[in-house]
Amino acid sequence: MTDDAPKPSRRPAAFRLNDPSVVMAAPDETVATARGGVVLTSQPDAFEAGEPAAVEPAPRPKRKLPSLGALFWGALGALASLALGLWATRVVEDLFARSDLLGWFAFGLAALAVVAGLAIVAREGAALMRLARIEDLRAAAGAAHVSDDAAAARKVVDDVVALYSGRPETARARAAIAAHRDEIVDGSDRLRIAERELMTALDAEATRAIAGAAKRVSVVTAVSPRALIDVGVVLIEAVRLIRRIGTIYGGRPGALGFLKLAKHVAAHLAVTGGMGVGDGLLEQVVGHGLAARLSARLGEGVLNGLLTARVGLAAMAVCRPLPFIERAPPTVRSVAGNLFDTAPKA
Repeated sequence: MTDDAPKPSRRPAAFRLNDPSVVMAAPDETVATARGGVVLTSQPDAFEAGEPAAVEPAPRPKRKLPSLGALFWGALGALASLALGLWATRVVEDLFARSDLLGWFAFGLAALAVVAGLAIVAREGAALMRLARIEDLRAAAGAAHVSDDAAAARKVVDDVVALYSGRPETARARAAIAAHRDEIVDGSDRLRIAERELMTALDAEATRAIAGAAKRVSVVTAVSPRALIDVGVVLIEAVRLIRRIGTIYGGRPGALGFLKLAKHVAAHLAVTGGMGVGDGLLEQVVGHGLAARLSARLGEGVLNGLLTARVGLAAMAVCRPLPFIERAPPTVRSVAGNLFDTAPKA
C-alpha cells in the first residue's frame, strides 16, 4: 500500500475518555493497542496561528513643517519688530545727541513701552491658558460622563470648583458640592450635581446677556437707515457678547484669546448648522412673517436679532466648562422668542 492510498475508515463507536483501552498519541506516533482499543490523535487547532509574525516598529511621525503662510507672517513680524527696535534706538540716540535730558526721557518711555508690552504678552498668555483649561475640563467631563468614571468625575469637579474659587457669587454652590463630595459614588451623578449647583446661575446670566444683545440688535437694525450701520452693529454686539459670555464662565479672553474663542464659535456654528434650523430659528422667522410684510426693516431687525442669539448660544456652548448633562441646552426660541413682544405673557 502506497502512502497516497486512502486509509481504511473505521465505523463510529462510542467510548469513555477514562476507559483504559483509550490511548492518547501524538500525530506522528504509532501506538499498538489491544483488540477493540481506541487511539486518540491530537490535531492542531485550525485557528491557532503558527509562528507569531514579527511586529514591525511603528513609523516615527514625520515632523510637521510650518506652512508658507506661517513662515511669511513669522518673518514679517520679526522684520517689523527689528525695524521698530532700530527706529526706537535711533530716536533715543538722536535725543541724547541733542540733550541728555531728552535722551533719558525717551529712554524711560522706551523702557515703559517694553514693560507694558511684556505685561500684555503675559496677560494674553494667561487668557489663552484659561481658555485651554476650560476646553480640557469640558472634554474630560464629557468622557467621564460617558464612561461613568467616578475618579475622573471627581477630578473634573474639583478642577471646576478650583476654577471658580475666586468668585464670591459661587461660594454657596461650592459649599454644596463640598458637602456631597464623599456621599456620591457614580461619576455621572457627581457631574450632574456640579452642573446643577455651579452652572445654573451662570447659565441664567449668560442667557440674559444673549437675550439683551439680541433685542438691542433687533431694535437698532430695524430703525437704522443704512445697511452698513446694520453690519457694524451686528459685528460689535457679537464681539461684545462673545467676550461677555467668556467672562461669565471664567475665560476672560484677551485679544488673542478672543480670536481663538471666535474661531471656536464659528466652528461650532458650522458644525451645528449655522442658521439653527433644528432649534427653531426658521420657525421664529416664519412666525414674524407678518412683521416682515408690514415692514421690511422690522423683519430684517428680527432676523439680525435671532442670528445674534445664535452666535451667543454657540459661545455659551464653547465657553461652558461642563457640557449639558442634566438639562437641555437653551434654544433660540427660549432666549429670543419674545423679540418685539409688548404685552407680558401669562
